[in-house]
Amino acid sequence: MPDTFYISTAISYPNGPPHIGHAYEAIAADVIARFQRQMGRDVRFQTGTDEHGLKMARKAQEQGCSPRELADEMSAYFQQMCAALNISHDRFIRTSEPAHYRSCQALWERMEANGDLYLDRYEGWYSVRDEAYYDESELVEGEGGEKLSPQGTPVEWTVEESWFFRLSAYQQKLIDLLNTPGFLEPESRRNEMLAFVSGGLRDLSVSRTSFDWGIPVPGSDGHVMYVWVDALTNYITGLGFPDDTAEFRKFWPADLHLIGKDIVRFHTIYWPAFLMSAGLDVPKRVFGHGFLLNRGQKESKSLGNVTDPLALAEQFGVDALRYFLMREVAFGQDGSYSPEAIVTRANAELANSFGNLAQRTLSMISKNMDGQLERFEGTQLDIDLQGAVEDACRNQLPRDFEQLAFSQGIEAWLRAIYACNQYVDEMAPWALRKTDPERMKAVLLTLFVCLRNLAIAIQPVVPTKAGILLDQLGIPANERTYASLNDTEWYLRLVNSGFTVDKPTPVFPRLELPEEAPA
Repeated sequence: MPDTFYISTAISYPNGPPHIGHAYEAIAADVIARFQRQMGRDVRFQTGTDEHGLKMARKAQEQGCSPRELADEMSAYFQQMCAALNISHDRFIRTSEPAHYRSCQALWERMEANGDLYLDRYEGWYSVRDEAYYDESELVEGEGGEKLSPQGTPVEWTVEESWFFRLSAYQQKLIDLLNTPGFLEPESRRNEMLAFVSGGLRDLSVSRTSFDWGIPVPGSDGHVMYVWVDALTNYITGLGFPDDTAEFRKFWPADLHLIGKDIVRFHTIYWPAFLMSAGLDVPKRVFGHGFLLNRGQKESKSLGNVTDPLALAEQFGVDALRYFLMREVAFGQDGSYSPEAIVTRANAELANSFGNLAQRTLSMISKNMDGQLERFEGTQLDIDLQGAVEDACRNQLPRDFEQLAFSQGIEAWLRAIYACNQYVDEMAPWALRKTDPERMKAVLLTLFVCLRNLAIAIQPVVPTKAGILLDQLGIPANERTYASLNDTEWYLRLVNSGFTVDKPTPVFPRLELPEEAPA
């Protein structure tokens, strides 16, 4: 198993405040980063904001401020979102940082030295909203007959002098890369990109002269870099490029770029080609996740259904929101959410199943055993239950999370919880208290052992709540990794330490649907 793991989100375009889609990607990346840390890897997790381009310049003009003032204001909202959602990033990068200018210009100079940049005239369709160029054949017709991008965004006919990147020279190398097992997932995204590249690549316009809010092209007055050259370079800026830093040597190439499915082309065609031209390694893996839909509809200002993720987190709790998003949707596919669905899922699985199991187990230990942990000899039933829980927590969930199959991994974890609850009902420790106190102790302590494993396993998804439960179980902070699940001596150490189980406080209280759901 590799010792390091570098994960990045796409950097967010801050021409407006964050929406639920930004939160979804940030939470998924955070779950991956926390999971990899628990697996024992040295993790580098980067996110940030993409602050240049015509879209930002026009938005600033509308608001009567400078692009930098707009970037400063909006980037702060995205940093607040990360803090509120408990996103454990190591680096929040802003593309307006001086270090990023230096990094982009160094990458440009490498591509130029390789003979892959030339000056010419660009004439074609450009979407300001997508910050993307489109061929005539890619356009679709709107309701009024107007030309639109494949995403349905307006396009403009653009004519200007531009630097071009020889993307066409990398066609076969990109086909080979896309055919590399595991490079681009899910499979449907790989097939789309293979079809696009195999259809023939045109050289890419990589500079603009119609605005100046961007990174200047070295030695070419009046030209700023195309925003995707600028944006994609953030992944190496954060590691200190162009300097030969210890971090760059340690973490590049990236293990995973986690992005939305609408920007797969930029990350799996343009970005690898730039890196190849500059003599740098390409990322190991790119995953294009699906969209999160509001009651089955894509969020839109015109529909009035844009959701503030911080309002959802405040209403239902950060961990409940994180759990829902990772549990509800098969990662990679589009999914839907609603306040009602969040409440239903959190109450059924966190409150009623896991939370109730923890509450009644620890309450009975506190009340009926004076909170004292003891050595115990389990029956075959006890051993079988512990084995099933260990298998779910130590094998099934980590295996699925490694493949980004979060919902599937959580399902295995839930089956272990259901087995524990069935065991409680069958053993009836409240009745054993009168008929067989020693058997009651063995049952409760078997459940205590299972709770510890279940709480450790689900930490990446619900880090705060799992941490509170592990505190109630007396598990030291340094014994909360997946490697700890292989530790056979932890329980005896805890018994010998004299730890006492106090009367527990509910970790996952039931949620109530607000009269007016946040929007």
